[in-house]
Amino acid sequence: MATETRLMPDLLITNGTVLTMEPGSPPLPQGAVAVKGNTIVAVGPAAEVEVSATTVIDAGGGLILPGLVNTHTHLAMVLLRGLADDLPLKEWLEHHIWPAEKAVMSQEVVRLGTLWAAVESLKAGVTCVCDMYFHAPTVAEALVEAGLRAVVPESVIDFPTPSCPTPEHALQRQRELCWEYRQHPLITPAVAAHAPYSVGAKNLVKAAELAEEFDVPFLIHVAETRWEVESFLKEKGLSPVQYLANLGVLSPRTVAAHCVHVSQEDIATLADLGVGVATNPVSNLKLASGVAPLPQLLAQGVKVGFGTDGAASNNTLDLLRDAQLAALLYKGITGDPTCMPAPVVAPLLSRGGADVLGLSAHIGTLSVGKRADIICMDLTEPHAVPTFDPMSHLIYAARASDVRHVVVEGKLLLRNREVLSVDEAALRSEVQQLAAHIRKKVQKGGAL
Repeated sequence: MATETRLMPDLLITNGTVLTMEPGSPPLPQGAVAVKGNTIVAVGPAAEVEVSATTVIDAGGGLILPGLVNTHTHLAMVLLRGLADDLPLKEWLEHHIWPAEKAVMSQEVVRLGTLWAAVESLKAGVTCVCDMYFHAPTVAEALVEAGLRAVVPESVIDFPTPSCPTPEHALQRQRELCWEYRQHPLITPAVAAHAPYSVGAKNLVKAAELAEEFDVPFLIHVAETRWEVESFLKEKGLSPVQYLANLGVLSPRTVAAHCVHVSQEDIATLADLGVGVATNPVSNLKLASGVAPLPQLLAQGVKVGFGTDGAASNNTLDLLRDAQLAALLYKGITGDPTCMPAPVVAPLLSRGGADVLGLSAHIGTLSVGKRADIICMDLTEPHAVPTFDPMSHLIYAARASDVRHVVVEGKLLLRNREVLSVDEAALRSEVQQLAAHIRKKVQKGGAL
């Protein structure tokens, strides 16, 4: 508990059980959080924290916790949700998703998809996202409009993308993005290379060097499928992780998405180099890519956070569902009911994700001095009553629809399930109109 309320707070969140997600910090019944500007200035028992504030949010006896951090997603792909399901990754990507993106993902479509994804994220309690897509300047502008915190790159692939005709063009756009957003309160610029099988060694090194130059995250898909690993072992005699390590592109700023098929040697390498892993349980299962060795990654000290992947392969941005599935999945696989318990899984939703993205100094826990990214969850629905253990409830009983209020950077963006930063109804109408156009255009292009 800590307080610093000499100045009247701008925002007070009270009447709830506070889960700070600080290591070793127990749930705080009848707690409160005070915010001044964009910063948390007090966390503790309501009797000690409650002072006059410009805005007061009553948590209604629910949970008050840090906003959730989605460490890997492709936001605008919400517009392709359900377009090509029940397929293996390689076929899904090469014969359906990439052709569909080429056909429809214009700058304006990406803007709409990003805004709609922001609405879905906020209503699921996600306050920070790590996107990996195209038209990065447009993505960043849309996320600032919605008020969401985000890590944003321009993805490099060794062939034309919807926004860049060449990898060189994409790298230049990433440089411009890193410069423009280097001190932005919400947007952390980043550099992204799609994967070691879709980006050659030369461009992988250039991308990693650019990330190092600006000291920003370096995002890449790694060891997502057995096909990827077997291809690298056959062609290079190395796993994808060892190949990237030998290139010198792995570092503490690396966010390695998936890491499903990694060996003990790979895990040791990831730990030694300080690489963060964005694990995506739902997407990996849906695409039959496999199950990442999450308990082993954690046991070796690898930084881990949850990601949803894109909504075309999940098919939602419900990060809580990924965490809840993981808590059950590894119990079933190992036959050990103590594997991945709630107190281990729950902090990965916020603190773990912040660590992976290099943002732990600013977000991830409810701590004095950190940015005010806070959510409140309802505990009055039948599935939430009674609640004996708040951490257990979060992982085994709570639902994304329980999220009632969301604050990002000290600004109230969701109040009583109503999005305040953008017009949800108007966006919904635009998306519904666009959906018919997307299906028609994709079918014409033979992507389905």
